[in-house]
Amino acid sequence: MTSLSTNRKSFLPKWLRLFLYIALPLGILLFVLLKPFTSHEFDIAPDEEGIKQKTAFLSASVVRDTTVRQPNIIVLVADDLGKTDIPLYGNKTVKTPFIDSLAAQGATFTEGYVTAAICSPSRAGLLTGRYQQRFGHETQPVNRYARNYLEQILANTFIDRQQLEFVKHTKVPTLESIAQQGLPLQEITLADLLRKNGYATGIIGKWHLGANTPFQPLNRGFDYHYGFYEAFSWYADTTDRDFVNVRAKGIMDSHVWDHGRQGGSLIRRGNEILDEKEYLTYKLAHEAVDFIEQKKDKPFFLYVPFNAPHTPFQAPKHDVEKLEAKGLTRKQAVYAAMIENLDNAIGAIVQKVKAVGQEDNTLIFFISDNGGATYTGATDNAPLKGGKLSLYEGGLNVPFVVKWKGHVPAGTVFNSPVISLDIFATAAAVSGSQLPTDRGYDGVNLIPYLTKADTTLPHATLFWRAGFNKAVRKGDWKLVRNEKDNILVLYDLSIDKNERNNLAATHPEKVKELEEALSAWEKTLVSPRWPSSGFFVNEFDDKEDRFTL
Repeated sequence: MTSLSTNRKSFLPKWLRLFLYIALPLGILLFVLLKPFTSHEFDIAPDEEGIKQKTAFLSASVVRDTTVRQPNIIVLVADDLGKTDIPLYGNKTVKTPFIDSLAAQGATFTEGYVTAAICSPSRAGLLTGRYQQRFGHETQPVNRYARNYLEQILANTFIDRQQLEFVKHTKVPTLESIAQQGLPLQEITLADLLRKNGYATGIIGKWHLGANTPFQPLNRGFDYHYGFYEAFSWYADTTDRDFVNVRAKGIMDSHVWDHGRQGGSLIRRGNEILDEKEYLTYKLAHEAVDFIEQKKDKPFFLYVPFNAPHTPFQAPKHDVEKLEAKGLTRKQAVYAAMIENLDNAIGAIVQKVKAVGQEDNTLIFFISDNGGATYTGATDNAPLKGGKLSLYEGGLNVPFVVKWKGHVPAGTVFNSPVISLDIFATAAAVSGSQLPTDRGYDGVNLIPYLTKADTTLPHATLFWRAGFNKAVRKGDWKLVRNEKDNILVLYDLSIDKNERNNLAATHPEKVKELEEALSAWEKTLVSPRWPSSGFFVNEFDDKEDRFTL
């Protein structure tokens, strides 16, 4: 005998039964999985009052001592170059005679820091002279977020999670919101300031502070631009047999190789897209040399943010083979060759300054934007702990050199903490530029400290924050906190520069002192202008120690 329920089912057409039991549940599942997370609540409204104040300042009459000769100012920035990647700080493998010479003729900072352990926020601090957290440029601009549950599941399931973990957002910025991510328009760059004070201004290299038109270099104080807007670009044609290409493990490097020279990674001169064939490190040097030649008769500011030795790992074959012959692996040889080519490029720029008779009148800075990228497997920053994407010394304590012949005593070694913010302050001071009074600045003029006219410490305390990752250095004591992974460590850097001995348990009073200083600093900051996309997964002392991207 057939049950009543079976009889009822038999009355339903087959197509309807298929719909009820297969199509409808599948449709509901797809609706849930594909429902967009995008929200306009992340739209970034311009600070109209701040922009108005900036405009008024930059258009106001210049007031300065015209009897003071304005020096040329060159800022050379390496990308992901670790402190111990070069001989100046103990490396025995690579040769960098031009960086060595720059230091021998000027000052080497043993405790030189940057404001972030990742590219874009670090550059935002350097070019504004202000902690970037003061204006919300706290984390890396994001090209794309996981826009629904399906993308989120796929990303966290199939992407190499030894490196990345994506935030499980329920709301993310729209494409329009993402386009608004960049150095906030109310901020005054060093190029803005120096152009106001009569300088010719040029940028040659990596920008990474916003690719949308309002954020582009020619709209941020620079008269001349050659380079690319993104975080990376290929150095050479990947099919050119004269170059060696080496891939690193993980999704970040895969993205670099797959993206290549597209979009923001295209090479541009101003607004013109170029099909550049020359090895990019050398081409940047040649552009810089041409700029110096053209601007030699008036004060100039030249910002040269190289992309070396950031991935993709590409180097001339003949250089790589010479280093392999010394016993290096192919990846190590390519990385070392990229650093040596960076050194050659720096040498070409410095030699050009001398050739045009401007050596005595040119202040040159050399710094890296953050520590070496340990995740590539090409460097480890040893003996320092960590690297790029960590707030330990390997991520923040970087190569830093200043040369100004006749003003900075040759061979100076400076052992007190300084920071990339000081580049802005020093340039402003030596150029006789007055700063606006509507905003605070965090750097100091380094020249009096290097000449011993000022014997105090340039900075009593230095601070860092990237989402839930925070750190503070006060004197020789450094506190690092990871609020997500419940990590709190305290180090005495005077005896433990490599951050191996956590003293938090035995020095609770010092922990309290540094936490209070950090808390007071955080009260002066604003919230990040855009949400983080995820975390980089570090592991220290057998414990997961994630870093906010």
